[in-house]
Amino acid sequence: MVIMRNIELSPEEVNELSRRVRLRVIHEDSDIVLTSAPNDDQLIDIIKDLLSYKPMNLKEIHYVLSGIASEDKIRKALNTLISRGEVYINGNNGKYILTSIR
Repeated sequence: MVIMRNIELSPEEVNELSRRVRLRVIHEDSDIVLTSAPNDDQLIDIIKDLLSYKPMNLKEIHYVLSGIASEDKIRKALNTLISRGEVYINGNNGKYILTSIR
């Protein structure tokens, strides 16, 4: 289990969550795959997919999306989801929870 401050994810969970992140492929050959960073709407969809697997706090989401999106962009996407009523925060543990599965 990866245990850092506010991050408690097993290696299996990290692998599963990483598989759920779908990015647009710009170029692919035998040596490299080049993808584009998600735009705001794509990031929202990615975060909703991650939260449909498991409620997570901001640090856990950022850990999974490191190298893909900044903490500020993740926070903005989460605030959008909260304002839409699609996500809420558990007051006991600070985890974001999807209100309904798509």
